[in-house]
Amino acid sequence: MADNDLYPRIYEICRTIPAGRVTTYGAIARAVGVASGARMVGYALNASIESENAVPAHRVVNRLGQLTGRAYFPGDTMRERLKQEGISFTGEYTVDIEKHFWEPGEKMQA
Repeated sequence: MADNDLYPRIYEICRTIPAGRVTTYGAIARAVGVASGARMVGYALNASIESENAVPAHRVVNRLGQLTGRAYFPGDTMRERLKQEGISFTGEYTVDIEKHFWEPGEKMQA
């Protein structure tokens, strides 16, 4: 896969994350075929925030359910958006990953 195809594929997956669900940087990386590319997914999402390619990046958390991307959202926007979608939390900035996890690999295979 060419590098110039990677960000659009990441964005495509992010746009399919259902409201009320979250996925992880690593799960997206595996779905696009870059098994150890979780950091690359973070870079792609950061790039999308300031472009017309904005995606629902608030639905992407780390493998523990922590809102590690919240620094890229103004104020407490990431947490508030998730709460509005019915996401429950096990800590102040940790979603209940077992309850709300969505596997992007299943969507890509369908």
